[in-house]
Amino acid sequence: MPEEPGRVLAFPRAPEAIELRHLRSFVAVAEELNFGRAAEQLYLSQPALSRHIRALEQLLGCQLLRRTTHRVELTLAGESLLDRARKVLTDVDEAVSITQSVGDELASRGNKMWQNLAELTAEGAEVDKLREAYEALHAEFSPPPEVSVRPVSAGGVSSLLLTPPDPGPSWLLHLHGGGYMLGSAFGYRHLAGAVALAAGATALVPDFRLAPEHPFPAAIDDVVSAYRWLLDRGVEPGSIVLSGDSAGGGLACSVLLRLEQDQIPLPAGAVLLCPGVDIAAVHVKREAEEPQPADPSAARRFVDAYLAGHPPDDPLVTPLGADLSGMPPLLIQAATGDPYCAEAQMLAARAREHGADARLELYPVATHVFHLFWSFLPEATEALESAARFIHEVCAGTAALRSSG
Repeated sequence: MPEEPGRVLAFPRAPEAIELRHLRSFVAVAEELNFGRAAEQLYLSQPALSRHIRALEQLLGCQLLRRTTHRVELTLAGESLLDRARKVLTDVDEAVSITQSVGDELASRGNKMWQNLAELTAEGAEVDKLREAYEALHAEFSPPPEVSVRPVSAGGVSSLLLTPPDPGPSWLLHLHGGGYMLGSAFGYRHLAGAVALAAGATALVPDFRLAPEHPFPAAIDDVVSAYRWLLDRGVEPGSIVLSGDSAGGGLACSVLLRLEQDQIPLPAGAVLLCPGVDIAAVHVKREAEEPQPADPSAARRFVDAYLAGHPPDDPLVTPLGADLSGMPPLLIQAATGDPYCAEAQMLAARAREHGADARLELYPVATHVFHLFWSFLPEATEALESAARFIHEVCAGTAALRSSG
């Protein structure tokens, strides 16, 4: 008669708050024994990496790494966890890879959503047709249901006001992408609403004028008017964060330079999502394997329509050539597979050279403005959460300075 298998006591369940990013961060540091190299490997800042390690140690209730000013080493507990954590991550990566290959989801889904617009752009479609396609892309998504949306006239600029439940004192002024020719506040309410909800901030999204009907500097003028409207309503500049994606990121930089030029108080900071800050490729040569909707190799007319003969090396047009010493704190997020990544890196480097606080976050994604796909792309969710933390930080910092002054 065969023996009955013995009963084995199950291990207690791991704390549910432990996340894969905690384990990935631990494995990277344990393998490199260096926080700087591990942070580069994971496309994280060192403070973010340290937070992941501290959170994991707190959840486990034991120290995993010994850190001194000169070295990092594993504790016995850390050595015990390392091989097992590697196996968990390998199993998860394999499961995700198989699922993606079957379902063709996540980043590839985002790229496919861009494809129709990219093809129309390459074919030289009329502006109205391009605008319809761009709005159709955004219509695939809805703003978070918790966020209320209503129209306002912000200094004469038609805009949308997005308010999350129980908003705090912070304000977000979001400038949409679309190569200065496409896009609308209505289309972008899903992205602006997601950031507003994550940050607990009220968001204002202006419908700035578009080229070719309204070339440079019409868009800058409209955003400055909307910003002045906020100030006239009693909103402190230190409670405002400017944000923008793609060309909207470049426009945000242009607005900051204009505000400084006109001696208007600057906002607390700016969040730039895959920013386009060199639209005429004055400083950066882009080499994309496939034309993307805002790639000048396929859409030179976007640039020509916006500039309308204006010099492309004007710092207000191309912030990479500007004096950035007066910039407020900048959070710059980019996708490593995006042709705009080099611009984001150059902007961060130039701002730092000029003494500005510029933080660069790189995400291992191949999709331009991957933030649009926050409803299904984990990297997008992580990026928006990081943006929310930045908004809290810079607004709280300026509030502290006001109270101390």
